This record gives sequence, structure tokens and C-alpha cells, in this order.
Amino acid sequence: MNTRRRFTLRAKLALVGLVLLALPYAGYLYVREMERFLLAAQEATLVATARAVATALHDRPALLGFKPRQESDLRREAEEELRRLTGGESLPEDAVGGLAYDEIAAILKGLERANSRIWVVNRTYRVLALTGSLKRADQPEARLLQRWLAWLLSPPTEDFDDAIADNAIATGREILAALAGAAGTRVRNTRDGRAVVVSAAHPIWVGDEVFGAVVVEETTNPILSLRSLALERLAVLTLAAFALAAGVLLWFATRISARIRRLRDEVEAAIDARGRATRALTASEAGDEIGDLSRGFSTVLARLSGYNAYLESLAGRLSHELRTPIAVVRSSLENLRAAATPEERRIYLERAEDGLARLATILARMTEASRLEQSLSATERGRYDAVPVVRGCVEGYRSVYPAQRFDLELPAQPVRVEGAPDLLAQLLDKLVENAVDFSAAGEPLRVSLSVEGAAAVLSVENRGPALPEEIRERLFDSMITVRDPRAGAEPHLGLGLYVARLIAEFHAGTIRAENVAGGVRVAATLPRTL
Repeated sequence: MNTRRRFTLRAKLALVGLVLLALPYAGYLYVREMERFLLAAQEATLVATARAVATALHDRPALLGFKPRQESDLRREAEEELRRLTGGESLPEDAVGGLAYDEIAAILKGLERANSRIWVVNRTYRVLALTGSLKRADQPEARLLQRWLAWLLSPPTEDFDDAIADNAIATGREILAALAGAAGTRVRNTRDGRAVVVSAAHPIWVGDEVFGAVVVEETTNPILSLRSLALERLAVLTLAAFALAAGVLLWFATRISARIRRLRDEVEAAIDARGRATRALTASEAGDEIGDLSRGFSTVLARLSGYNAYLESLAGRLSHELRTPIAVVRSSLENLRAAATPEERRIYLERAEDGLARLATILARMTEASRLEQSLSATERGRYDAVPVVRGCVEGYRSVYPAQRFDLELPAQPVRVEGAPDLLAQLLDKLVENAVDFSAAGEPLRVSLSVEGAAAVLSVENRGPALPEEIRERLFDSMITVRDPRAGAEPHLGLGLYVARLIAEFHAGTIRAENVAGGVRVAATLPRTL
């Protein structure tokens, strides 16, 4: 019992379809790369804003030289400023300090932007003015897909603690860098860790001395919103692409599976339980591999059907060829027993010997083809000139068949082929023997060797009856003959042209027969060598 689980084409294509998962992953990497670029652009924008504010405060020491009237610690003062978010409202200070604070606040008010917080510190880390907010006033409501994406990525939120942490001013590296004379940036989390803040600081110069710094802050929530929107669109496109690809792959796999199953059913129905081809297979006209497989099966079944027919006819053909000589031998022996005179015994003995000779000829011709197939695999190949081989064979035919006239046509230049010259002579023997049997009386038999491009063509043409169309394509198969059975004639098993085909294929060539005007032409095409 076959317990191996089936793994269908549809399942395999479904696994192949998982390769499409690389597309959303590549899109995710692209979105993350875009997020890094946007963060860098945000930092550059904040630095430019801080530079613009610092430029307005350069060389104005009066604005930066006052101290707040209340002497509280740094953290309480900074948080008080952040809670107030006055955007220009001054603290209770002396006249100079109030005017200074009001002027700084007015400058910041003119540069105030949504979702940004700008504050000014002096070199003693005192917050002189502050404006703006880190929180967005209108936060869009999260859609269903965004809620689903929240399982993968943390969505941006405006519900976070925007108070300055203990180390935000005194230990902030961007402020330290600005008070040291260079612009600096920093990315930090809020105190509750629910938002990321990007800050940039730029020094305020009075002459050649740094008197303070401008700090501009923003959250990365706008970037995170863009990231969420991009991932949302990526998810929608990915789902659509997966649905489309899955539908196409399922349709394609179903179509391929149906064609393969149909081909399997046709092949199984074409051969019965005894291995006999019962019907021909309809070859597909499709140009893909399944079409090639269908045509290959059709060719194999046609050859198998022909071979079965050959095997089925072999017994009848051998029985027909063997019946006559066996009958001659039997009757001669029976008559020999009843013969009364030595002359009668001699006649019957000669008839029995003739029958035995016919039997020996049949057996020799039956083994000729099989022996040739075995010897061809061991025959060494070599390059030789076919012109003297053909010329010598035709000279011998003129003595073997004195009643037959031969016309020979040979090229002037050598015709070199690769193979064995004795096999080429045997091929020509079979063609000439067949042509002599069917040649009309008094008509010449034409033997020619010609050059056609890169091939040498050896042909034998005779005048006589034409080949039947139904047998012309099978003429070079084993046990195929068009001779009429005649009593007393030399037996023919249809092996001569079959042997000629084997020799032509040994020379990497082909052989064909065709009807010409008034006769038949058999030609072997062999590739030439240099």
C-alpha cells in the first residue's frame, strides 16, 4: 500500500507563492529607510530654525544678561515654564528683565510653528523664554487597518508627558554643544517613554563669546504618522497582490494539473492490461513542455503499436516462409522412401537439399540484422573517401548481375565521410539487391554519389513499379517487404533495407525512399568530414 502523501502542483505553487513575502519585507525596509531620511531631514530643519532664532539674538547681550527674580532650582523653573506655555507672557521681573524677556518672547512668537517648542537658555542654563508645544492639536482617529498595524508597530500618540526631564537642560548634549560654540542635535524619549523628541540647539554669540543657546524641539510623531500611512498602503497593496497572485497561481496550477491528468488518463487508456497499444494518442498542439510530452507519448505509442504489429506478424511471416521449404523436405523424404530407382532417389535428395538450403538462408537472414546491431557498437569509426568504395562496388555488381546495366555518377573531388568503408559497401549491396529485384527488364540501374552542402548523398534509382504510399514510411522497418510470395523463389524476410537503415544511422545519417518518374529512388544522406 502506497502511504506516501501526495504533494500536488497547487500546493507546490502555493509554497512558491510564499516568495512574494519578500516584496512586503522589501517595502518595510524601504519605509524604515525613508523614516531615517525623514528624521535626518527633521534634524536639519530644527538646526536651521535654531540658527534663525539665534541669528536674531546675536550681539544683543542685554537680552541675555538678566536673571529671574525667583531663585528656584533648575528643574522646578523649567517645568513651570513648560506648564505655562505663555508664548510671550513674561514672568514678574524687574523692568530690565521684563523688557528683555518680552523681546525674546516676541522674537519666538514670530517664529512659532505648530508642533514645535522653542526655548532660549543663557549660559547659566536659565530658561529665558519658551513658546510652542510638542503636542498636535488635532490627532486623526486611527482607522481599522491602523489598529491592526499597531500589533506590529507602535502608533504615534499625543498623550505623553512633555515636561522637561531632570537632565534635559543641564546634561543635554545638544545644549552643551551649543554653549561650547557648535550646533548640536539629540534624539530622546519623553519621561513616560510614549514619544520621541528631536531637539536641536544653536549658540547665541555676542562678539566672540557664547552668551546662550536656542533650543528647538519636535516630536517624531509626524514621521511616525507618515510611516504608518506608508505601511498601511503597503499592507493594502500587499494583500491585493497576494490575492491576485494566489488567484492566478491557483488557476494556473488547476489548468496544468487538469492537462496532466487528462494526458495520464489517455496514456493509461491507450494500453491494455497485456501491454498492447489499443488506440493512438491524440498529440497536443500546445507549444509548452506538456505539449512536448503529449507529442512524445504519441510518438512512443505509435512506435509501440508498430512494434506490436511487427511481433504479431512475425510468426505468420516466418510460418509462411518456413512452410514451403519444410514441405519440400518432407515430401522429398516421403518420396525418397518410395523411390525404386537410384535416379529417383537422386532427384528427391536434391529437392530435400534445396529445401534445407532455403531453410539455412532464412535462418542466416534472420540473424543478420541482430548480429549487425551487435557488431556496430564495437566497430571503430574512421574517415575515408567514399568515391573509391562506391566505384569498386559497382564494378563488382557488373560481374554479379551480368544481365543488369549500371550507370555510375561520381564527383571529381573526394567525398570524405566518417564510419567504416566495409559497412558502406554493405549498405550499397542492400540497396542494389533490392533495386535489381524490382528493376524493369532492359532498364539501367543508376547509382550516384553527390555532394549537397555539408552532406554526401548515395542514391540508387531503378525503373519499375512505384512504392505503395501506405508502406513507404515503414519500408526500412524490420520484416517489411512488398514482394509477392512465389513458390520456389528465394525467401525474403524484409531485412535488407532494415540493415541499410542501421548502417546509415551508424554513419550519423538518414535514409529515405521516394517515387520518381517511372521508378523508385532510395537515397542515404551522410554527413561529410573535412
